[in-house]
Amino acid sequence: MKAFILGAAVGYVLGAKAGRSRYDQIMRTYRKVADHPAVQGAAGIARAKVGEKTGLGNKSKTTAQQSNGRREPAYTPS
Repeated sequence: MKAFILGAAVGYVLGAKAGRSRYDQIMRTYRKVADHPAVQGAAGIARAKVGEKTGLGNKSKTTAQQSNGRREPAYTPS
């Protein structure tokens, strides 16, 4: 536990020294990678396989009228 707290403190200090510009640079790179079509395809395959294993992949999204008058997604078994 002490090692975790020490690691978090060191990370915080180093992050603070790097500043906002470095954070923005890291986030731009992350978004560029996450939005790449190959990564999106691999994520879709992974989601499908997890859905098959857990049984959550067989649910479809539909919209249903809610009591507050707004239409929100609701899950119904297919």
